[in-house]
Amino acid sequence: MTLSLPSPPSPPLLSPSGQGDALPHPPAIARQGELRVLLVEDNRSHAEVVEQVLREGGIRFSIERVETGPAFREKLELHPPDLILSDYALPSFDGLAALTIAKDKTPDVPFIFVTGTMGEEVAIETLKKGATDYVLKTRLARLVPSVQRALREAAERRERQRAEEQLRRSHEQLRALTSYLQYVREEERTRIAREVHDELGQSLTGLKMDLAWIAGQLAKNGRTLLQKVKTMSSDIDATIQTVRRIATELRPGILDNLGLVAAIEWQANEFQTRTGITCTVASTVTDTLWDEDFSTAFFRIFQETLTNIIRHANATRVEVELSEQDGCLILIVKDNGRGITEADVANTRSIGLIGMRERAALVGGEINFQGAPGHGTIVTVRIPLPVRRD
Repeated sequence: MTLSLPSPPSPPLLSPSGQGDALPHPPAIARQGELRVLLVEDNRSHAEVVEQVLREGGIRFSIERVETGPAFREKLELHPPDLILSDYALPSFDGLAALTIAKDKTPDVPFIFVTGTMGEEVAIETLKKGATDYVLKTRLARLVPSVQRALREAAERRERQRAEEQLRRSHEQLRALTSYLQYVREEERTRIAREVHDELGQSLTGLKMDLAWIAGQLAKNGRTLLQKVKTMSSDIDATIQTVRRIATELRPGILDNLGLVAAIEWQANEFQTRTGITCTVASTVTDTLWDEDFSTAFFRIFQETLTNIIRHANATRVEVELSEQDGCLILIVKDNGRGITEADVANTRSIGLIGMRERAALVGGEINFQGAPGHGTIVTVRIPLPVRRD
């Protein structure tokens, strides 16, 4: 086959022995700024013409030539190239096999077929299988533009992958930070709840006992003082109840002592008592103590769901279903309110919804919102169950 060049070629370079069966290999490590080219070609003169075309096109490169599958595989493993040029038909090896190996070993390296003949169907098939381009040896004027385009696209892909990797790492770091902040917040809630309940509660109880003693010491003519003591005692009782309520809202002891299911039933009852909205709970889950992070995340999601109903739903009835399915704990909360819209779900200012999603994601779960105007909202939480600790 006669190869056409964009300009007349220089006389072919022969090996020192004058034999045409091999090309001298350049050093394995290319000089800085050089393009490392791996050429799959059995015809030495064709290889020389390809080199000349690249050189005359202003490309600085070092090149290694192979003819067999094992040699090709070895070069890819030991010295991955920046560019692969391959003939399509070789005596003991074919281009499709080379392409398959290259996509496995070096998937990001551009692969261009430089071949004598290639039908349209075959060309399309090679492109589908991952080839970057193909250049006919009778039209080598296309080789340099094809190489330049392939290298440019490869650089763009690397830059895009680098940006995606940086974004992924940033997302992971943000999620880790969110997880840590959630942990710190729950620890702080627990500490404050304990101190409010123990320290302040005990102080108020002691103060009430002192007032009771004073009341017992007052003479009958101290009726006015006795009435004042009774009033103060009532105020202390109310304060004690407030302290207990605040401590419970910060960290309900029932969650740690009786488990998640009991905590959800308690919270539903508190919600109904406080708002007057009917709230029923149907559970098929055996009440067990799960991992603290799991139970806390699940309970806080449920709390936020009820909070959203109070603020936005204008509902008169709420139904809560709790079940286990395929290794997950599933919570379904239905209300008969105005119905959440797609705009509500997509709103980036919906901090409550974002927080619910993030809490679920931190324990490997997911949350889904469904609703229609006038037909209420359904919130479905699905979180993989941890190892039980009961």
